[in-house]
Order: sequence, then C-alpha cells, then structure tokens
Amino acid sequence: YGKNTIKFLRLHKEGKKHIVKEVEVCTHLRLISAQEYLDGNNSLVIPTDTMKNIVLVLAKKHGIATIEQFALDICKHFMTTYGQVAYVKAYVQEVPWQRLHENGVPHIHSFICVPDGIRFCEAEQCRNGPLVLFAGIKDLKLMKTTQSGFEGFHKDQHTTLPERHDRVLCGELFCKWSYGECTDFDFDCIWSKIRECILEAFSGPPDCGEYSPSYQKTVNTIQMLILSKVSQVQVIEVILNNIFYNVVDMKNLGVTNDKEVLVPVETPYGSCACTLGRKKFLEA
Repeated sequence: YGKNTIKFLRLHKEGKKHIVKEVEVCTHLRLISAQEYLDGNNSLVIPTDTMKNIVLVLAKKHGIATIEQFALDICKHFMTTYGQVAYVKAYVQEVPWQRLHENGVPHIHSFICVPDGIRFCEAEQCRNGPLVLFAGIKDLKLMKTTQSGFEGFHKDQHTTLPERHDRVLCGELFCKWSYGECTDFDFDCIWSKIRECILEAFSGPPDCGEYSPSYQKTVNTIQMLILSKVSQVQVIEVILNNIFYNVVDMKNLGVTNDKEVLVPVETPYGSCACTLGRKKFLEA
C-alpha cells in the first residue's frame, strides 16, 4: 500500500538566485505482516498521510539535489525508521522547468516549462537487501521527416500496408535503465548524456541523418549507443509508441501533394519494446 501523487515545489535560494524542483512522488510499502488485510489489525500500518508528510519534511530538511538522491533518501528513511517495513519503493518524477535566459543571460528567478521529456526514477529495497536504483525519461516525442522506411515485411491475405522507403518516423519514447546497487554517480550528468544518446541514435548525423528500416531497429540503435557510451547503465528498456502520418490525397482538389501535407493517425497506433543489457546483469 502507499501514497500516490504527492506533488510539491521545492524552492532553494542562493542569495538572489532561486533554484526550483517541482516533483511528483509515489511511495509504496510492504509490511512484515499482512494482519491489516487478514484481521483488520492496523497496529503496524503507517498511514499514507504520514508517508506524505515524511516526503515533504525530507524535501525541506535535505532539499532535492537530484530526484535520484531524493528517492534514495525516502527509501533509507522508511527502512531505517520503521522495523515493520519489509519493502519500500519510491517513485519520483520531475516537472521540466528550465531557467529563462534573456539575451543569453540566465534569469535569477524566472523559469519556463519545456515539455521535452519527463525525467523520473525509482528506488527500492527489501529488508536486508540492497538498495537498487532505476532512472529514465518518458513522454519524449521525436520525429524525423525522411530517412525512414518499412520494406520486406511478411505479407499474407490480411496485409494491406504498402511498402515505404521514405516516410515520416515519429514516436513517443519511454526509456528506463538500471543503475543496480551503485548510488554514488553524477546523476544529472548521466541523465543528460543518455538523453543526448537517444537524440543522436534517433536522428543520425545532423547533415545527412541515418536510414531507419523499422521502429524496431531504431529502438535497438538507441539502446546499443547508450550501452556503448554510458558504462554505469546495466540494463535498459525502451518503448517507442509509434505515431503515424498519412499523406493527404488532394487529387480531387486539383493539387499534387508531394508528402507536404500529412495528417496524424490517432488510433490505433503501433508500439515497439525491447529490453537490452550487459550479459552478466541479464543472467543475474
């Protein structure tokens, strides 16, 4: 059981300069006994309102240097404070506020919310077990208008999809990776580096791009680049929810539409998912 959607803004002041972290936190516990479920005995139950208050107090006392460290702080608090807790998980996601710049000068107290992917993390621990950490990015929309196709696929009596060698590739990406038991990393630096890998692998070189024969291949290319450049990542999961665009037929309007006006296909949409990792961690 637990408390979901604990939302708050943490404001930190360094003189005139303000630093903000707005987050949403979910906390979940498993107790050493199920007596509250079986017998209605609540003597071991930590109220979810208490969980909310603990999260807010931890934010006040320790601040939020990174959401990963904050998730670790939450887990450590519950595991060290309450002997009846057998398992704890903390999920934290961050609102993407970015500092405003005016003529290249960073503003001391003004920010803009830029929806270019949501940063999140999860920390979890069992009693007498390791404290493990995951991090990720979600709701990241990506598009490239060429250098993508889909050809040579299986065909039977139910196939109506034509082969395409030049199409718009667009999708909403979810990416989650494991740090394992290692918790002393520069999480901001690693997260930014992984995001850069995602953009690089999706788009290819800036002057020419790189051909993608399928959404599946694009997913794998993203994972392989991250694993090759970010040694701290053990296992990485990527889900790419496909957003399709159809070229509008304008022949009846007397207009030739050479893939210049397209409409999105809202539903149904495809989805490609893959989990990839270093062999020793997958075997474990």
